[in-house]
Amino acid sequence: MAKKNEAEMTEMSNGSSIGNFFNGLKEEFDKVVWPSRKQLVSESAAVLLMVTLSASLIFLVDKFFTWAAQQVF
Repeated sequence: MAKKNEAEMTEMSNGSSIGNFFNGLKEEFDKVVWPSRKQLVSESAAVLLMVTLSASLIFLVDKFFTWAAQQVF
């Protein structure tokens, strides 16, 4: 048990400096493939359209069931 804790402490002390963190962060950001403006606008519009359509469908189904419940009761 003591050996395990010593090993964990050694790992943490070697890799936990702030400089290493920011160097790793910069390396990871360099790997990111950022979308073009055209692709960003196109995909954002598609998401907004799908959210609007989904919300409208849920609204209509809710209104139908409200109407049906009022007819029954």
